[in-house]
Amino acid sequence: MKRKSRAWLGQLDARTWFDLCTVLVALVCYSVAWPTLHLTHAVPAAVQPFIAALAALPVLLVRINPALGWAISAGSALVIALAIPHQPNNELPFEVVHVLSLLVLLFAVALRAQGQIVAVAWAATALLFATTMPGEGDAFANAAWGWPIALAALVLFGLLIRWLALSRQQLVHQEEENELERARRAILEEKARIARDLHDVVAHHMSLVVVQAQTAPYRVEGVTPAARAEFESIGATAREALNEIRGMLGVLRSDGQLPEHAPQPKAADVIGLFEGAQRAGVRIVWTVDGPLDTVPETIGLALYRIAQESLSNASRHASDAPVQVHIACGAELLLTVTNGPGVTVARTIGNGGHGIAGMQARALAVGGDVSAGPSAGGGFEVRASLPLAAPGNTDVEITAAFDAAMNR
Repeated sequence: MKRKSRAWLGQLDARTWFDLCTVLVALVCYSVAWPTLHLTHAVPAAVQPFIAALAALPVLLVRINPALGWAISAGSALVIALAIPHQPNNELPFEVVHVLSLLVLLFAVALRAQGQIVAVAWAATALLFATTMPGEGDAFANAAWGWPIALAALVLFGLLIRWLALSRQQLVHQEEENELERARRAILEEKARIARDLHDVVAHHMSLVVVQAQTAPYRVEGVTPAARAEFESIGATAREALNEIRGMLGVLRSDGQLPEHAPQPKAADVIGLFEGAQRAGVRIVWTVDGPLDTVPETIGLALYRIAQESLSNASRHASDAPVQVHIACGAELLLTVTNGPGVTVARTIGNGGHGIAGMQARALAVGGDVSAGPSAGGGFEVRASLPLAAPGNTDVEITAAFDAAMNR
């Protein structure tokens, strides 16, 4: 039973806790105001519960509608001060509980209500206290000027807290928008990079088709006029397709290089990537099972980029940690990159946090998959599975992979 009660209490949010505390405070104030009302005012016993309720219970509206609670409390205070006679030994126009309740509600109005309502509440409360509180001569002057000043300080304090809370909310909202914008930018940059890589690969092969079609009549003996015309048609179609590809995707290049002058990495180039990382100080050990020269270019490019991003993440988030890489080329291409826990605290550079999404999108583009997560030894492990003959996926599927990775 106790466990269920604790579990129920643990599920309550901040607003529910605040409401429960408000109810408790209102009940305590009511339990004080009712028994002591006959000491301050000449009120029949049957009416005392209602007068005490007007003094204490408007606090229940402090979060729901503080302006309404203040109006009820201030209006009832004015009626009590003018219509209900005091006891001979009491000079206060209404109970102390009523004063505290009115001050709390005025503070809540400063926190929640519009500026015009705050000004009206302050002026009305100051006028009520200045005209009903006891005092004659200099004492009356102090009451007439002291209460407006004290209430103004209370209202200004509430407005200051309100301004700080609003500023923090705006800052949090702006940070969320910036994070979403960074995520969108990272997605677009990675998709553009994939498109550039695919453009380079396709343009390279289409250029070879054009060259082969144009030189076939000179390289092959006995080409008939019909075959020559067919080769010319193939070359023209390939040139037209190449121009269209360049027109659609060539604008995505940001390095200013022409596609023909920007060769893309192949699967075998990952060895050079590992050697470069080793020269840069990364404690890396790699093993390769199977030939990498026979891996198709698109698969090899995806393997290179995934390995590159994995090493970059290991260097960025687990500085000085040992890295183990294993590549197996069989029915499919398998890549495993495992790093141990970092020796020193690495410094985060740039808009990190979207590398896994980019790797998954690259794998999905060639029909593969990437999984990443903590390893048993306290480090991190990336596993990639790339089929050697798999159809590419659509842009919608790649975008869905990005979105799924961002929400993890």
